[in-house]
Amino acid sequence: MSALRRNKRTLITVAATAALVLAGGTAASAYWTAQGFGTGIVKTGSSTPFTIKNVAPTGLTPGGAAKTFAFTVTNPGTGTQKLSEVTVAVKSAGGLDWTAVTGCSAADFAVGNVVYQPGQIAGGGQLIGTIDISMLNRDANQDACQDIEIPLYFLAK
Repeated sequence: MSALRRNKRTLITVAATAALVLAGGTAASAYWTAQGFGTGIVKTGSSTPFTIKNVAPTGLTPGGAAKTFAFTVTNPGTGTQKLSEVTVAVKSAGGLDWTAVTGCSAADFAVGNVVYQPGQIAGGGQLIGTIDISMLNRDANQDACQDIEIPLYFLAK
């Protein structure tokens, strides 16, 4: 085979390969552009009421020294909640006046200092505070107040 034929055959092969590559490359580069829009939602949780428990003091007497005891505010929810205020009163559940014992009432007791640190409580977290309570020495027979449980109503917000 002559050199001229070999060069011609090589030239034809290279030209055919180049033509196929260009044809294939052009087909691969064709596309459409598009743009899309959509909407979605995210749902938030809600607050969960704090729970409050206390360690009951004992030994209150008319005119005796105030008793200091601890209380715990718990956030039973899963999210962080802010505690701004804690108030305490001698009242029945729901904040109703306490009248269960004839001859002994909320007027026989005084709620003193409520000490706590306001702030955020993480979900499942707790805050501990203290409170003072005393029994007043009234100018009346207070025998009905002996050996009873005095209800305390806590409001944490």
